[in-house]
Amino acid sequence: MPAILIEPVARLIESFARLPGIGPKTAQRLTFHLLRAPETEARTLAAALIAMREQVVFCERCFNISDRPVCSICSDGGRDITKLCVVEEPLDVLALERTGEFKGLYHVLHGAISPIDGVGPERLKVRQLIERADEAQRAGERLEEVVIATNPTLEGEATAMYLAERLEPLVGIVTRIARGLPVGGDLEYADEVTLIRALQGRRPIQ
Repeated sequence: MPAILIEPVARLIESFARLPGIGPKTAQRLTFHLLRAPETEARTLAAALIAMREQVVFCERCFNISDRPVCSICSDGGRDITKLCVVEEPLDVLALERTGEFKGLYHVLHGAISPIDGVGPERLKVRQLIERADEAQRAGERLEEVVIATNPTLEGEATAMYLAERLEPLVGIVTRIARGLPVGGDLEYADEVTLIRALQGRRPIQ
């Protein structure tokens, strides 16, 4: 940071710049916006950040974000417990829920397998997914379908193939969302019609 910036301003700019999708210029604009804004706006933002860190947890079952040990989706008695949709991130759950098409449960991996980045299955919630399917089978409540809804990227495809190989002996069928999504795209940015077509066109992984 230029020496002309006082330390609190420089520190906030650096903090904003660490966020994904925010470069140095945007970080500076956000910082100076808050400097000019009413004091209440800055305090509201600070309070929201603190509340998020203190009150938001990951669901013990599906690892989606929640404000209690078991999220609202997992605790909803109206969901179809025989179907499970596997996604990379919590934002993907929000995207799929907006469509109203999927009525089952979810499992959030928190990433995708990417050897080039040093991300293997052990760094994701893969073990918990396999255990979940295994426990359901042993309890006589075998999952009828697991939908792999990882992003249509190289990492997402590799993750889907890895999961399919390990889940097939434990569940009725493993399907992959259809190519309604563009290769290289993310679920969180897809429109609802595209997501509905992708869910409706899911197929077994060969």
